[in-house]
Amino acid sequence: MGRGRVELKRIEKTTNRQVTFFKRRNGLLKKAFELSILCDAEVALIIFSPTGKLYQFANPDMDRILARYRYEVRMAQPETNNQTSRTAQFWREEIEDLRKSIQTLEARHRHLAGEDISLLGIKELQELERQLKIGVERIRSRKRRAISESINLLKTRQKALQNDNARLQRQLHVENSISSFWEGRSNACLTFQSSRPGQDEADP
Repeated sequence: MGRGRVELKRIEKTTNRQVTFFKRRNGLLKKAFELSILCDAEVALIIFSPTGKLYQFANPDMDRILARYRYEVRMAQPETNNQTSRTAQFWREEIEDLRKSIQTLEARHRHLAGEDISLLGIKELQELERQLKIGVERIRSRKRRAISESINLLKTRQKALQNDNARLQRQLHVENSISSFWEGRSNACLTFQSSRPGQDEADP
């Protein structure tokens, strides 16, 4: 028989609740990562644990996705009489968000290069480690594809060289056969002439 429907309700036992949280959290982060890679989607995931600890995932960047979300929400709101003022305010906020995003990206670039990491806390270091692991995995994946493509190319070249070599061998065999044929005929003619001594003197 199939499994029955599990009733969704708060888990009362603290230990079981924490175990379930960590399992579901890891699964959710994994699904978010797979969705961003497989579908080339912009994904942002924010989770606060029951104890208030923050877990997050974003691809390509949390600030960029949040800025886009705020933009989409504001554009979906009905127009009012002060729409022009709100639009101006929106663009000022967008400019400020972009400035902060640029600063964040520059800082992240320095951190990935191993600079200024002494200023990072535990959470920031853990996030940096996670990003590096993702980057290393992408590099390994691309490396595997590059190696596979190189092997296939070498196999193709090898097969082409083998075909060329076989063709040249056949051509050489034909040329040797023709050369042997003409050499045999030449030797036969010389033998025939040498077997008729004095023939020229006997003729009137």
